Amino acid sequence: MTDTQRRGRRIMMTPEERDAYLGEQRTCRVATLGPDGAPHIGALWFVWDGGSLWLYSITRSLRWSQLRKDPRIAVVVDDGDGYEELRGVELTGRAEFVGEAPRTGEPCPELVQPERVFPVKYFGITEMPHDGRHAWLRLTPEKITSWDFRKLAGLT
Repeated sequence: MTDTQRRGRRIMMTPEERDAYLGEQRTCRVATLGPDGAPHIGALWFVWDGGSLWLYSITRSLRWSQLRKDPRIAVVVDDGDGYEELRGVELTGRAEFVGEAPRTGEPCPELVQPERVFPVKYFGITEMPHDGRHAWLRLTPEKITSWDFRKLAGLT
């Protein structure tokens, strides 16, 4: 095993640390691919349910149209100012469209959990607002990579 691999294992978050981290963070960066293979990156709010990342996206966005053509997606959630404070999670896989688009609130069992958590997390209310512009994407990651440099600095 190389030194890089050993360091990677030392800074990797445990599943419990990762779930807690994704539960407290508010903004992620989402990368999609255009028809020519060029990446597009934009910020979104999200909900993590322990197995999937739920993204609430404008349906008339470049992101949405690109995912309709090519569902491959990468998402990064990270924070930290100094090198020894950097931490984050990268999730990759394929986006799935869940519920009607745009979302109007029609009953959808898959959306009960994200629509219970999202309005509390972002708006401080319990009822999910539907604005006729947004809909849900689900990323059930094929690969997850995490890092917490605070572990190297002995800050955790």
